[in-house]
Amino acid sequence: MRITRTVRAAFAASAFTLCAAGLAAAQEYTFKLHQPLSAQAPAQTQMLEPWARQVEENSGGRVKIEIFPAMTLGGRPPELINQVRDGVVDLIWTVNGYTPGLFPRSEVFELPNVFEGDLSAANLAMHDMLDDLREDYRGTEVMFLHVHAGNGIQIAGREIRSPADLSGVSLRTPSRTGAWVIEALGATPVAMPVPELPQALQRGTVAGALIPWEIIPALQIQEQTDYQIEGENNYRFGTTVFQVSMNQARWDGLPEDIQQAFRDASGPEWWAQVGEIWRGTDDFGIGVATGAGNQHIVLSAEETQAFRDALEPVVERWVAEVSGQGIDAAGLVEKARTLIAEHSAGN
Repeated sequence: MRITRTVRAAFAASAFTLCAAGLAAAQEYTFKLHQPLSAQAPAQTQMLEPWARQVEENSGGRVKIEIFPAMTLGGRPPELINQVRDGVVDLIWTVNGYTPGLFPRSEVFELPNVFEGDLSAANLAMHDMLDDLREDYRGTEVMFLHVHAGNGIQIAGREIRSPADLSGVSLRTPSRTGAWVIEALGATPVAMPVPELPQALQRGTVAGALIPWEIIPALQIQEQTDYQIEGENNYRFGTTVFQVSMNQARWDGLPEDIQQAFRDASGPEWWAQVGEIWRGTDDFGIGVATGAGNQHIVLSAEETQAFRDALEPVVERWVAEVSGQGIDAAGLVEKARTLIAEHSAGN
């Protein structure tokens, strides 16, 4: 029997339809993950995408996670937490500090002299303290939390060696704890989401920023700054806490095996790996800056101690502020420091 070209085309079309239908049937649960940075940012390519693919694999293909970068589903970065709480999106990756005061317990990990520069240790300490922090995340189910490599000083036109060198200087802050750091150093904090920073530097709205090195390539910060400054042994001037969270009702409606697919992709080994990812992107970023002719200043032990001394009142200010909300802030500081030290020693 001679099979005509038309019949062969019909067979092919039918096979494709059946395959597509089977794939659609296999993907029973589709999730939208909204995040503020570009699709090319390391946060997506090196962290969110591998995590999403692992969840999908764990589910046996029943889960599909669609990542929407650069706020393509609408709104501004500070609105992400309400988007997930209200069920506008299923999942978010966001900066806690975009909504100051909303995550008071978690801020303990942002504090200078609590965070010491070991990302994986800080992430694992947060994992261990998740029950202590959970009240911050009402309306969501936390997939994982993490910090970045810490806020270095990135600035144009002036070399910084002491807190006095920052007197009166305007710096972008990532959070309210970052604003307190800047104030403790005698500078002026200016709050803004990170995508707005290059234009602010170009216009002179700020002279510099508290921000990690990893953002340098994505925003071309090396073109707007001259110096990248940190303390000895990766000492930074505080850090920022990020979250990947799911809408609580969506989570509660999932069967146990699908929830387990998320849990298995989000265990402590992943929290530690995220620290390694962000350390690697930070090292790459500073290489971009120095390759462009910027100066990477690593403060001496004595210079670093001057910053430590200037910033310890930030910890005291945070304890006083958060204790007023009926939270054992001093206990959180002690526990966070202890766990970070333990995990750092174990690395």
